[in-house]
Amino acid sequence: MQSQSEAGSELHHIVIVGGGAGGLELATRLGNSLGRKGKAAITLIDRNRTHVWKPLLHEIAAGSMNPDKHELEYIAQAHWHNFRYRLGSMDGIDRAKKEVYVTPYHDEDGHEIIPRRVFKYDTLIIAVGSTTNDFGIAGAKEHSIALDTQVQAERFHRRLHNAVVRAQTQVDPIQAGQLEVAIVGAGATGVELAAELHNTTRELTAYGMDKIDAEKDIKISIIEASDRVLPALPPRLSLAVEEELKKLHVHVYTGERVTEVTEKGVYTHSGRFIPSELVVWAAGIKAPDFLSNLDGLEANRINQLVVKGTLQTTVDDNVFAFGDCAACPWPGHDSNVPPRAQSAHQQSSLLVKSMKRRLAGKSLPEFVYRDYGSLVNLGEYTTVGNLMGSVSGGSLFIEGFFARFMYQSLYKMHLMALHGFFVMVLQTLARLITRRTEAKIKLH
Repeated sequence: MQSQSEAGSELHHIVIVGGGAGGLELATRLGNSLGRKGKAAITLIDRNRTHVWKPLLHEIAAGSMNPDKHELEYIAQAHWHNFRYRLGSMDGIDRAKKEVYVTPYHDEDGHEIIPRRVFKYDTLIIAVGSTTNDFGIAGAKEHSIALDTQVQAERFHRRLHNAVVRAQTQVDPIQAGQLEVAIVGAGATGVELAAELHNTTRELTAYGMDKIDAEKDIKISIIEASDRVLPALPPRLSLAVEEELKKLHVHVYTGERVTEVTEKGVYTHSGRFIPSELVVWAAGIKAPDFLSNLDGLEANRINQLVVKGTLQTTVDDNVFAFGDCAACPWPGHDSNVPPRAQSAHQQSSLLVKSMKRRLAGKSLPEFVYRDYGSLVNLGEYTTVGNLMGSVSGGSLFIEGFFARFMYQSLYKMHLMALHGFFVMVLQTLARLITRRTEAKIKLH
């Protein structure tokens, strides 16, 4: 087993595991400050070579976004921002030795490229995100696709594209379910995907798929166990989104709990069968399974590491966790801090301050979550949301152009955290220019 402390100096070693939005922002900002000044050695470990902002995965799945235009190379980001990037997946730690264990890395042919390694740390920050929770439903793992990673999103897009091409070229009539998409879960991912699919499938069939009647042959369904879509958000927002989905002729089934997924479709507890050869599972999340038994660290029933207000784990002050993989207390509320992109962004900002104070031997600040509201983007059709903290002290319902501008601003804030304002502006202008010379959707 290869050991990589990667420095023989007395530098404080901060190891960040997980290069999602929060983890990559944290590594970048710590590299720009502590790393550049030689005050600490920053290492980011991630199982992927490139980063794509997770809230964009539904657009990749639908084909409205080409991931090649939005990918960020970890190795380049590390070079530019004074931290180290190491490719691999953590599968264990030794808290007594302060070591992180990383699995071997294999290529697509199964050849070992990188052996198993050990990384030393003084401070370990875990930000491995979440995965979709299929709750053990029969057939869900085998016959549905989650949208946790870019690989999964691209896989769904290929299946969708192949289904349309097959329907166009086959001799037999299009069968029930052949061009139908069933989305299990009416959270933000589910409803945003449904709207994107409505647009991109019609765009796709316009490119010479004359045998397919998009309005008749392509159907999109959302299945939700709760009594409304977006159950975690305010009812007024749910109602507005459901009305928009109905305008798009998306079939919405609320109060229907999925009991089985097959190759031909989805069964619910009421006995309903929804035919579909393309099933997306977007119902519920959990943290990766290996966190449930990570050298004695406390985890909850969905594998999240339980942390204190400082984002330190309850068992070991040298190990921090944040983002979707952490169960962080939310004072004054019955639940923990919600697993949202804005939560990870705020926690990342706090940890930048915390690491500087930790190196100086000072006490650490407590995390205070500020809920700025929620936005749901229904593609080119509309965007709706609520902004918290309005003049009245409550929430302000917004929709249309202003809501869409606010939604797009979230991604621009992420890009600014990674590249700075000037580079973000240049990237935005470049994409606006090249967009006019490309197809509106990904055609392969």
